[in-house]
This record gives sequence, structure tokens and C-alpha cells, in this order.
Amino acid sequence: MASVLVLSLLLALLPGVAPAGAAQSGEGDGRGVLNIALPTGGGLLVENRRGGVRVEVWPEDHVALSAVVQSAARTTRRGLPVSVSHTERLLTIKVESAGPAAAAPRVDLILRVPASTRLKVYTSDGTLDVKGLTASLDAQTISGDLTLALPPQADAGITAQSLNGTVTLGEGVETAGAGGRVLHGKLQARLGAGGHAVNLFSGRGHISLTTLDAENSVAEQATGQFAPTRPPRVKDAPEESQPAPARPPAPQPAETPQEVNEDEVVRVESDLVTANVSVVDRASGRGLVGLTANDFKVFEDGAEQHVEHFESAEAPFDLLLLLDLSGSTARVTDTIRAAARRFVAATRPQDRVAIVTFAGETNVVSPPTSDRAALASAIERIAQPKGDTRLYDSLDYALNYLNRTADPARRHAVILMSDGLDSTLPNVTGVGSTLPYEELRSRVQEFEGIVYTVWTSTEYEAFSPLDIQPETFDLAHDRLEELAQAGGGAFYEVEKLEDLAGAYERVVADLGTVYSLSYRPTNKLRDGRWRTIRVTLPQHSNAVARGRRGYFAK
Repeated sequence: MASVLVLSLLLALLPGVAPAGAAQSGEGDGRGVLNIALPTGGGLLVENRRGGVRVEVWPEDHVALSAVVQSAARTTRRGLPVSVSHTERLLTIKVESAGPAAAAPRVDLILRVPASTRLKVYTSDGTLDVKGLTASLDAQTISGDLTLALPPQADAGITAQSLNGTVTLGEGVETAGAGGRVLHGKLQARLGAGGHAVNLFSGRGHISLTTLDAENSVAEQATGQFAPTRPPRVKDAPEESQPAPARPPAPQPAETPQEVNEDEVVRVESDLVTANVSVVDRASGRGLVGLTANDFKVFEDGAEQHVEHFESAEAPFDLLLLLDLSGSTARVTDTIRAAARRFVAATRPQDRVAIVTFAGETNVVSPPTSDRAALASAIERIAQPKGDTRLYDSLDYALNYLNRTADPARRHAVILMSDGLDSTLPNVTGVGSTLPYEELRSRVQEFEGIVYTVWTSTEYEAFSPLDIQPETFDLAHDRLEELAQAGGGAFYEVEKLEDLAGAYERVVADLGTVYSLSYRPTNKLRDGRWRTIRVTLPQHSNAVARGRRGYFAK
């Protein structure tokens, strides 16, 4: 009874959820559905590591959630491990990991969301099925299949990538009446004006883009059931003269959707700001380990904050090593491979590592993994990407990629190796980035992780006005240093690529001194303004905390 009372009080305090008895109150509606209010243009994050997720876009202004437990045994009333976190602009729905219990039941989520939703949804091996188009969509699976049914005449910019599977485009997806096709690797397409950003990713599963059947959409709204998505037709499909196969009946769940209500949903008002700080001794420059939460004080715009969550330096990271293989570095790929092997060897066993290379294009060499043998094999396959130097676009890609693929429970860091010479700089030949440097710096500031930069010198003497001038090399150097400062990390200089491995080892050593402190700001306004963060260690006069300098209160 005490637990129910506490949960009821939390319901009353949640922003965006009306009191019990009101419409869209967050209560079950008697049909196994939990209705949750969502502001127009609000964000929705869905994570299910124990099953699949099906999402349908509908005309209502709230989210409808139900869960299906695939279990031979009837689940107890409090057995659904679904948590819902609600802040002013973000709704998070998560199915907790099953842990070591092999008998833990599979849990599938079914959601209906407004078209204005900014949607991010992740599964492990569960299928992910989205019907309709939201304001933006980031969808990722590790090994499950992913299907997106687009409305007719969709207006979307689509990036779809399967590392070890295929990307299938159904009939009529690209243009009306056009046949389908199958791709291996990555698809980038623009439908209409490209107004909706769609990013789809699967490690080992298959991605399918289909067209949404208008009649099915109407029937689903009337019956409350998901109709099957139109299967994609590709070039090797049966000829048009052959009779079309009968539409299979809608699959029935192993159990009737069970109501998700306040007895079994844990609601937490989560509006935390996290500061990742590396602590070093001022005199020796060495990192300090063994610190506790009591050693730190955190201030936002000068006002002291209460630290609610603390992670020690031993907490695991998801790391992304971003390697510039353009220009002169192409001649020393073997040296870069050797340095990457040293970096992987220096990381801690609990850390996962991803590797991405770039020049004019960006290549994922390895997704985040703790399998050191797989990483070593991937490093051996490193080859020079094509094109000129699009440094700013590639770093932005790395930030977004890590946000999509990294474990949300881990800390994140990007380590960039480059000479800083984006082809947009004066006298640097080729096609450069489309993202301006100032916008990239803002995105680095907003990244909820750490950015380290390792500058490698490629400077040479300019013999003509057409050569890269010394001031351009200086600007590239200074911008890399500025990006590290904006990202709360450290900047390292490498005059010779032979010294790159040593710089990587210093980065890993620095990561081993990073502490994470989370707090709820006393200033609750979300006015988009910059808030300055300052971290001190009053009991350690020689200690310096280096990290994120602030955030935009969005």
C-alpha cells in the first residue's frame, strides 16, 4: 500500500500527466492501454532489450502504450519490467534488461504516437516495426530486423545502414510506380523536400522500407489492431502476371495485451544534467583516482547544486575512435593501424570500442564492441576512404552515431585523430564539409559525453600562394584544441605519426580519471540559454577538475 501511495504521488507531480480521473491521465483505459500526454514536438525515447517494438503514427496528441508478454506462464500483476520517465520535453519508455534470469519472459511493446513526435527507438534482437512518419526518427537494432512503412508521397531525408545485412526498398518507395531493389550496406535517399530526418541502423539485421497501405491505416484506427505491413517487392520478385498471394491474417500475440498501469509502471521524474570531469593534480599533471561524491561540489551559474548520482572513474565507457585518413595520412595507414591496435590494447576490459574512418566519406570499421579479437580483425581491414577532407561533417556523424549505437547506461567519449584541415579552409583543395565549424562546435558542446582531439602535424613549407599557408595550419590546430575544450576533453599534439600510439595511451589514462556527477538544476526554466557548470574539490587544493563547461537549457 505504501508503494502504491508513493507512485500515486509521483503521478500527480509528473509534468505533462494530468491527475487521476482526467482524460489522458496516464491511467489504463480498461483495454490494456496506458495513455500518456506528450507536448507537441516533444521527444519520445523507447528502449526494449527484451523484445520488439511496434509503433504506429496516429492523429491523437498523446502516446498510447501497451505491452505483450510472450510467456507460457501467466505474468503476475507486478511482473512487467516497464519504466516510464517523463520530463517537460522528453518521455522515456524502457523495458529493463532480463539480467541472468534465463526464464525471464519476452516483452514486446506496442505504441501509438503523434506525428509531431521526435522519436528514438532501440532494440537488441527484437524486431522494430514503424508505420508512418514522425517529425524525426532514429531507429536502431543490434541484430533484429527493422521495417519502416512510409506514407504515400513521403517527405523525408533517409539514411539506412545495415552493417551485415541488407536494405530493401519496396515498390513505389523512391518514386511512384518504381520497382524495388536490394542494397548491401548504406542507403541515402531524399524523398520530396526531405523535411523529416530518418536514420535507420541495424548491426546484423535487415532493413525494409515499404509503402503504407492507406486502407490498412484506417482499419487499424477503427479496430485497434495492427494490420500487416505491405511486404516489399524487389527486382527478383514474381512477375506481375502471377496472382498475388493472399494477405496473411494479422498475427495474434501469445497473450492478450496486458494493462500497463500504476501498479506495474515505475515513474521517475528524470531531468538530470550530467557533468563528466577528469581530475588531475595541478603540480604533477597526474590523474586522481579513488575520489567520492563528497569530494566534489557542483555549481550552475554560480548556484550550488545537489549531486544525486555519482559514478566513479571505474565506470565503463563506450569509446569511438575517429581516424582521419585523408591527404598525407593515406601514405602511413600501417602506422595508423598500429596506433589503433595500441589504443584498443590500452582500453579497460569493461570498455567497448567503435572505430570510424573518414576522408570525403565516412566508414564504420567496427560498431561498439568489447570483443578485442573482432576489433583487431576490423583494424586490419582499415582502408583509405574516398574523397577529400570533410572533418566537420565526419565528427558530427560520429557524435550522432555514438548516440544511436552506444549503450545508454554507459558513458560516452569520441577520440578524434586529425590534422584539422577540413577542405573548407583556405587553400585546402577539394570538397569540404557542409556543416559550418561554428555549428559543429555547438553540437560538441551539447554532446552528453567527452570529446578528445589528437592533432597530427602535416605542415610543410609553402612555396606559392596556392599552397596551404602557415596561418591555415595554425587555424586547423587551434580549432581542434577548441573542440576538445568544448567537449570537456583534452587536446594532444603529435608532431610525428610514430608518436600517435603514445598519445592514445595518454587519452586512455585520462579516461581512467573521469568521474560523472548528475544533478537536477535548481533553475527549472527551459529557455534555451547557456548555463555554466563549475566543479570544485574543496578538500583537494591542488586538484583541477576538467570537463564540460555548460549546456543549453532546452
